[in-house]
Amino acid sequence: MPVPRSIIKQIKQIIPPLNGTLHKGQSGRVGVLGGALDYTGAPFFAAISALRLGADLSHVICSPTAAQAIKSYSPDLIVHPILREDTSYEKVESDLRSLLSRLHVLVMGPGLGREDYMQSYARLALSIAREQAMFVVLDADALYMVGKELPLVKGYCRAVLTPNVVEFKRLSESAGVSPDVPTKERAGEISKLLGGVVVLEKGPVDLIASDTTGEAASLEASKLDEGDEERQRVREVVEVDVEGGLKRCGGQGDVLSGTVGAMLAWGKCYEDGAFGDGSIPASRLPLLAAVGGSMVTRTSSRMAFQLQGRGLVTQDMLPQLGKSFSEVFGEDLWAGDKGRL
Repeated sequence: MPVPRSIIKQIKQIIPPLNGTLHKGQSGRVGVLGGALDYTGAPFFAAISALRLGADLSHVICSPTAAQAIKSYSPDLIVHPILREDTSYEKVESDLRSLLSRLHVLVMGPGLGREDYMQSYARLALSIAREQAMFVVLDADALYMVGKELPLVKGYCRAVLTPNVVEFKRLSESAGVSPDVPTKERAGEISKLLGGVVVLEKGPVDLIASDTTGEAASLEASKLDEGDEERQRVREVVEVDVEGGLKRCGGQGDVLSGTVGAMLAWGKCYEDGAFGDGSIPASRLPLLAAVGGSMVTRTSSRMAFQLQGRGLVTQDMLPQLGKSFSEVFGEDLWAGDKGRL
């Protein structure tokens, strides 16, 4: 089933105009938290994908053991090696608070790993992000983290979770989804049980679900769309069946988390009034970003596969992100639209 035109129209509204009216930073400042001794590619793919989609600035918050490698991949990334195992918790907390206050979105999980100190800092970062009402994307080992401690994300409607097949099964079990729930309804059930977080279930068809009708929906959601309770109490599931490539390889999920992160950063700029008419409620932005990121990532996978076939690697997708954006949302929004204000 094609994505409804009404949703595509709303996504277009949160894409920053290219007409010379915005200054640096008003098209999104993205943070990626991840990168430890064994994992340097994943945070790079997430951070660079956000830039390639059109975010202005992309920061990687990582361990010093990963910093030099990530810096060497691209001079366009701003790398902060502050997640030190031998540094006091208080020092890291202070650094994180200062850094996150300057960002529009935090992508957590790519290259995070499961070392105790990295998981501890990730819990801290998520707590700070909630305090600051940031949009967050949770992937990979950040999903492992919240699967063990559901209250970390429960009720936080500014969060987008992006599980693959294995992560989705684990998350379903942690959330207590009944095995009797039909397959296509499970993403919505997880969202409901977790109080309205957006769940992007990756698969042959991506399912994006948001359900704020359950008892677990937090009053915290009122920060998103104050005074609009009717819009908050909704259940919505969107199927993204845009054709993707036939080759799956490690790192494609990191590209997705980066594109969703970029669109959430745009959503935050839209919410703050940098552009647009403000007619889209903030409570809707996570779902729109998840749908948009899914559509572009799947399209770039298809384009890269057409060029590389069986030899496709994730890096082949990066040059296709701009072309994919143009195909999905129009060349005018990619190359510049002087008619939009």
